[in-house]
Amino acid sequence: MTDMVFGAVATRHDEAILSRWWRTVDRWTIGFVVLLFVIGVLLGLAASPPLAERNGLGAFYYVKRQVAFGLLGLGAMIVISTFSPQRLRRLMVLGFMATFVSIALLPVLGTDFGKGAIRWYSLGITALQPSEFVKPAFVVFAGWLMSGASDLNGPPGRMLSFMTAVILAFMLVMQPDFGQAGLILASWGLMYFISGAPVRLLVSLGGLAGGAGWLAYTYSEHFARRIDGFLTSELDPTTQLGFATNAIQEGGLLGVGAGAGSVKWSLPDAHTDFIIAVAAEEYGVLVCLVIVSLFAAIVVRSLLRLLRERDAFVRLAGVGLSALLAMQALINLGVAVRLLPAKGMTLPFISYGGSSALATGVMLGCLLALTRRRPQDDMADVLGGGR
Repeated sequence: MTDMVFGAVATRHDEAILSRWWRTVDRWTIGFVVLLFVIGVLLGLAASPPLAERNGLGAFYYVKRQVAFGLLGLGAMIVISTFSPQRLRRLMVLGFMATFVSIALLPVLGTDFGKGAIRWYSLGITALQPSEFVKPAFVVFAGWLMSGASDLNGPPGRMLSFMTAVILAFMLVMQPDFGQAGLILASWGLMYFISGAPVRLLVSLGGLAGGAGWLAYTYSEHFARRIDGFLTSELDPTTQLGFATNAIQEGGLLGVGAGAGSVKWSLPDAHTDFIIAVAAEEYGVLVCLVIVSLFAAIVVRSLLRLLRERDAFVRLAGVGLSALLAMQALINLGVAVRLLPAKGMTLPFISYGGSSALATGVMLGCLLALTRRRPQDDMADVLGGGR
């Protein structure tokens, strides 16, 4: 009866690995992700040729790269989704250590590619942005620490995860990359709340975050410029936000037609941070609503499956990963419609970007692995903190 309530599945010891994976994984979520990838490629066909022309490359140069990295990301998603929670935890803890070191070494070995922020490692044929990979790795790492804190004589996992989040956020701010730092802190705060943190403490942490934002506005010209541009009542039509706003208005409900949009010729980041503006102009608000619905469906389905999980690590890491995906999508969309200050944040599996596609594949693979239907532990194991 307990297993029926919590949605557990019986173990079949003689069942093939792929068969067991297909029976227990959230196939709807896989379908939604593939659909997002297809939409991203279609939008890339519209948004990236102008950039390729300006750079003297073939018209579909960036589209081909987007397909290649997207398929690698989907492959990583499928492989990681077959992992057990224990194996996933070990892999991501090691991955977090590696990405943490790589971010620490960015000031010495990294490059800014003329964009004013040292966020990448140049690998010749491509570039690697470690901040994209550290996000899912940190969430799993923090979930492991927080879940261990509930064990009898367990480590001070909440405090250790908080210190790690602050140090990591500080290193990201130094690039500067306030958006990724905010995602790290926000995902940690949500996981901390789920783990049973008192509201008073969360309010205090929110106050500290507000104070940190004030210091950033006071002493960081980069941060202040973004905030001032967001708060001004007059929008410069020649800025990226101005072009994006006009494109969304021009598109209306059904758009001006595939290939007929003009914003892609004016927006430098039309294929990355502002790709939703291209979608709105050429295909209309309805397609944008489809994209939003797909992200919402992935997050809601994941949270519903996590509701029947008893393992603290699975619940915490799963909620953190779901929130990470939702917040990144909301930030990208919010910037495009001027609900949030400008921030270089890609739209997962829609925007062009090799690091983003691979890291999103890793993140969704972790989420699928944690939301697979599996036999639940006995309640005595749960109360005792068994893993």
